[in-house]
This record gives sequence, C-alpha cells and structure tokens, in this order.
Amino acid sequence: MTKPNIKAFFDQTTNTISYVVFDPATREAVIIDSVLNFDVKSARTQSESADEMIAYTQENHLSVYWILETHAHADHITAANYLKDQLGAHTGIGAGIIKVQETFAGVFNLGSEFTANGEQFDRLFDDNDSFQLGELEIKVLHTPGHTPACVAYLIGDACFVGDTLFMPDFGTARTDFPQGNAGTLYQSIQKILALPPTTRVFVGHDYKAPDRDEYAWETTVADELAKNIHVGNGTTEKEFIELRTERDATLGVPALLLPAIQINIRAGEFPPTEKNGTCFLKIPLNIL
Repeated sequence: MTKPNIKAFFDQTTNTISYVVFDPATREAVIIDSVLNFDVKSARTQSESADEMIAYTQENHLSVYWILETHAHADHITAANYLKDQLGAHTGIGAGIIKVQETFAGVFNLGSEFTANGEQFDRLFDDNDSFQLGELEIKVLHTPGHTPACVAYLIGDACFVGDTLFMPDFGTARTDFPQGNAGTLYQSIQKILALPPTTRVFVGHDYKAPDRDEYAWETTVADELAKNIHVGNGTTEKEFIELRTERDATLGVPALLLPAIQINIRAGEFPPTEKNGTCFLKIPLNIL
C-alpha cells in the first residue's frame, strides 16, 4: 500500500492539529482541518497558521487540490476559504453539514442571506465516497455522534479522524452538541476500529493527558483498541454511553463556539458586510 506523506501543524492556542497530506509520487496534496487565527479580545483574524501551511506546500512543490474539513468545528475558525483563495483548491465536508447549518441558522437567526443546503462547500461527502489524490485513494467514512457532519478521511494507511477519537490516553469526543449522540458516536468509532490494526490514526486535537509531557497526534488502530480510556479494551456501548454522558455533563462551552460556528458553517467565509462596510458576528444571549 502506498503511504501518504504527512506534515502536522499544531496550533497551541486551540490545541488543533492541521495536516498537509500528499502523494509522494505526484505531489498532489490535501489540507485537513486548517486554522484561521482569531484574537477574541480584539475580534481580529490573522493567517499565520494558514500561511505556514502554504509555505510548506510551496517549499515542497505540492499542488493542493482539496481543503477538507472533518466537521464544523466549535473550537477554532477554519482557514478553508482563505486557503481556497490562495491556492485555488476546492473545499469539502460531510453531507451532514446541512443538519448543522439548519440548527445554527435558527440559533443565529441568519435569515434569507444564508441558505442551509451545503452550497457554501464545493463538495459534500457521503459515507464510503472516494476520490483520488494522485495515485492514492481517499475514502470517506461518515462518523456522526460528535456532530452529524463528522467524517474521517482514510488515505492509504492513514486515517484522519477529526474529533471522533483522541489519543488513547485522552479518549473520545464530547456528544452534547446539537444532534450529538453517545450511542451514535460509539458505532462510528467501531468503523475506525475495524480498520487494519496497523492503520495510522491522526487526531484533530490534543490536550496532553495528565501523565504525558508532550503533545501527540499520531497513534494506531491497534493502540486505540487496546488502550483508549473510553472505548478500548472491550468497552461495551452501554458502558461508553454512561461514561460519555456523565463526562459531558461536566464540560463547559468551548471558548470560540459562538464566533467559530458562524464562520465554519459558511466554509470559512465571513458573514456579509453591512452598510458601514464592516462584517459582524452575532452573540445570542442566554441560550447556552
């Protein structure tokens, strides 16, 4: 099996890992789960993280064809639209994004200026869809439970799982977001754990487990099966639902949820500018 080359970029502010993945034969590349830097206090966006990835693709003579999202993130703003403009690539996400858009169009009262049909993205992926990256095949696995839009991308021997799974010593995604479900997440995780044991697993976040000194983002299916503290070592669905439900009840709202989700459901585009030439994000009161 041809193995993709993978370069990880860690954004410590949001604990997000973004990836440049490319076929070593053709040097065709995709970018997965990019970050647009955002300063909450000043409400200013910056592109340092995205520019670092662009520089890497240029230095390594890569042609970027896709800007892929594993889901609509609640903890960082995507740089998908910025990267699309800079690189001429296409954006893609799971078809479940429509459900996420419908939910948050109501939360933010977006009105007729926003259409909740996924048209903001160049392609919506269904379960088991596949497409080429040079000589490599990318297979899409629908992995709902954290959000209905969640997908994993299987590229050669590597699976990019977003927030569905974390490193074995940190566990799994929360399921208390709109239309999240612990039982659904458990079943989605089984799709990933059914892959060959040597499959490399690349996670979307890392927060360092209490007994670990370094950030990490690469593991294997075998290690997840044996050691994942939430689903490993034969954990049943009933046990997982109980554990996940109890843990989720203790979690706070992600710091960037309100600004991030308004942009991420638009594939990284900002809301339309208003009459004074300024773009605004909404902060709904007393709903969370």
